[in-house]
Amino acid sequence: MEALRRITFDPEVMGGKPCIRGLRVTVGTIIGLLAAGKTHPDILKAYPYLEEEDIHEGAMYGLLKR
Repeated sequence: MEALRRITFDPEVMGGKPCIRGLRVTVGTIIGLLAAGKTHPDILKAYPYLEEEDIHEGAMYGLLKR
């Protein structure tokens, strides 16, 4: 399996929760948005500094950690 390189952990960022590329966007935020029915374009519009691959890896991480 390919490593999830965009998921970071830093105790100084969001209390060490898994984040996207060290940004203050947690994997939980991405999972919550997807669960609420938001599409990738919706998320990218709301968080313009994210990339498509960020959303993909966030979702994959969420599935792997269930």
